Amino acid sequence: MKDVIHVQYEQTGSSQVDKGMGMRAMQARAYEKRDEQYILVKAPPASGKSRALMFLGLHKLHNQGVKKVIVAVPEKTIGNSFRTTKLKKHGFFADWNVNPDWNLCSDEAVSDQGAVLRGKVQRLGEFLKNDEQILVCTHATLRFAFDQFPVENFDDCLIAVDEFHHVSAYEENRLGEVVRELIARGKTHIIAMTGSYFRGDTVLVMRPEDEAKFVSVSYTYYEQLNGYKHLKSLGIGYHFYSGIYTKSIGEVLDTSKKTIIHIPHVGSSASTGDKYREVQDIFDAIGDYQGVDEKTGLHLIEKSGRLLRVADLVEDSTDLRQRVQKTLRHLEDRDAVDIIIALGMAKEGFDWIWCEHALTVGYRSSLTEIIQIIGRATRDAPGKTHAQFTNLLPEPEATQGTVTEAVNDLLKAISASLLMQQVLAPKFKFFTKTSKDEDEDDGRPDFEVDDETGEVRIAVRGLKEPSSDRVRQIVDEDINEIIHDICTDNDVALHASTNPDLEPETLNRVLVPKVIERRYADLDDEQIEEVRQQIVARMNILDAAQRLDFDEPMPTDPDDDQTGVEKDPKKSGGEAGLLKLVRQFVNVRDLDIDLIDEINAFQSAYEILSRDLDAKTLAQVQTAITGKMIQVTEEEALRAWPRIMKFKDDNNRLPSALAANEIEKRLGEIYAWLMRKKREMAAKAQGDQ
Repeated sequence: MKDVIHVQYEQTGSSQVDKGMGMRAMQARAYEKRDEQYILVKAPPASGKSRALMFLGLHKLHNQGVKKVIVAVPEKTIGNSFRTTKLKKHGFFADWNVNPDWNLCSDEAVSDQGAVLRGKVQRLGEFLKNDEQILVCTHATLRFAFDQFPVENFDDCLIAVDEFHHVSAYEENRLGEVVRELIARGKTHIIAMTGSYFRGDTVLVMRPEDEAKFVSVSYTYYEQLNGYKHLKSLGIGYHFYSGIYTKSIGEVLDTSKKTIIHIPHVGSSASTGDKYREVQDIFDAIGDYQGVDEKTGLHLIEKSGRLLRVADLVEDSTDLRQRVQKTLRHLEDRDAVDIIIALGMAKEGFDWIWCEHALTVGYRSSLTEIIQIIGRATRDAPGKTHAQFTNLLPEPEATQGTVTEAVNDLLKAISASLLMQQVLAPKFKFFTKTSKDEDEDDGRPDFEVDDETGEVRIAVRGLKEPSSDRVRQIVDEDINEIIHDICTDNDVALHASTNPDLEPETLNRVLVPKVIERRYADLDDEQIEEVRQQIVARMNILDAAQRLDFDEPMPTDPDDDQTGVEKDPKKSGGEAGLLKLVRQFVNVRDLDIDLIDEINAFQSAYEILSRDLDAKTLAQVQTAITGKMIQVTEEEALRAWPRIMKFKDDNNRLPSALAANEIEKRLGEIYAWLMRKKREMAAKAQGDQ
């Protein structure tokens, strides 16, 4: 298995340094915005969002007339992140005290969860009337409270919504409606916190007019991970298997690494349909089963003389699951747990700093979910030098009737790897190069790194810099969100990844602007072009630099006899890692926007992922992809059908869309098109039943 992405870090320790009053870098940055009514915090896992909220909430309680703080989390287990915390001992003016009676995320061993929820809504109503100041609840409790109590009851409150990507601009998203009602009334403070400000369904998190009211605090993954003390590198890789995944999981499971295994959802193409059997098979792949620890609920499995402790979060037994969950709330000891097996759990907000490997089985349609899963392995901990995400994927079989579904899944993996490449990179700031001097422009070097933030400044000849505050705001705050939209656009992903006839300039100058225009209807053509150039500069320069690491050829300037640079063999981190590669690419080219437009960032991800497919399987995948891209009319297809059947009779096979012979190739394209139409009609008929 080869990593699609491998990032080295400098271990500067800067993201862990106390900036005063017990605040780390991200928290201090957020605290600078404490006087704002609406704050949007976009920061990765383990950057300290929960404590940042405590600092902000206490300042608003004591100095801004806010009477109460309500913290809403997506699930009960995350509520523990907002427990009572002693802040005064680090120099802050107050402690964060949560009365256990008003922590509504505690466990209840009852069967009627509906009654529990109704009771919690009533308790939230009591909280609004009493003298308590801080309450922690779930998103569901908050939503139902707004159904029961008038919006004015929340005046002079701070509503803090953790994992804010659960909010949606879609009208039927109740949590989104709650946020919109509060903003419209204007008498409540709101703090929104998320590690990925985009949703799996591609719907906007907030409407542009609402988002414009928020002050954004951004802290990048690169700032966080590069500033760790212990973690040196992060790898993201894909591994294909055939047959049943439990027979292949041992190929990628290293039991010496602290691992979370996310098994596939029941009903997905990777699932066997029996989640309990899958867990038992994983136990067998780990080692020799010894039994259950009655106190902790953990399964004990012997492997090469070591006794491994395995947590099963797939188990539905209430008693056993609650024992396991209680154990997982106290994971300070590195040896407490070795492996966690989960289905739909242990993702966002789950805190296990020792986790080194996130092993996910099956494709995930939501890029947000992938980012959340990767975040489980990227926390800093003593002795932990590398974090790994592995996606174990079903290989599309050459005889598989659902190869089109497999192609769609492959495109999702390509989009996910490309997005993660962008999310994990430093923040880039591009400016126009006007000087003829090859090394600097108006006193500014062509390539410069801010040691404090890790921001990379690069000069590009012909670049249109932002001409308005609106475009500057988009470039400063929304780059990853736009790249997410580009990666999840079906037409872009399909053609950019696999269409050999698509010129990179068409991708960058035609398809990308369409995505930007859909997201920002208020921008004119000139502003869209300014945003576009910033987007493609970031995506394509980073991709070209990464190709140096994979020994891929770079696009060359026809007027430049330099065709490449020597690969750095050390890869030791920081300027010897990703930034070193970016600097090498920038230095070997007098960068201009036309050169950047000649790069297709999607193609690299496709080439790397497809290397693990055998020739026969890859040919079928490419045929299916061709069937999705070719243009055929029904009239042409009807005329060609007898010729397709005659070709089959004469050659004992169907025509191939990948054939060198142009006549066979066209017949193969038409056949692939017909098969796709047949599947679409069958799916529609099934949906209408």
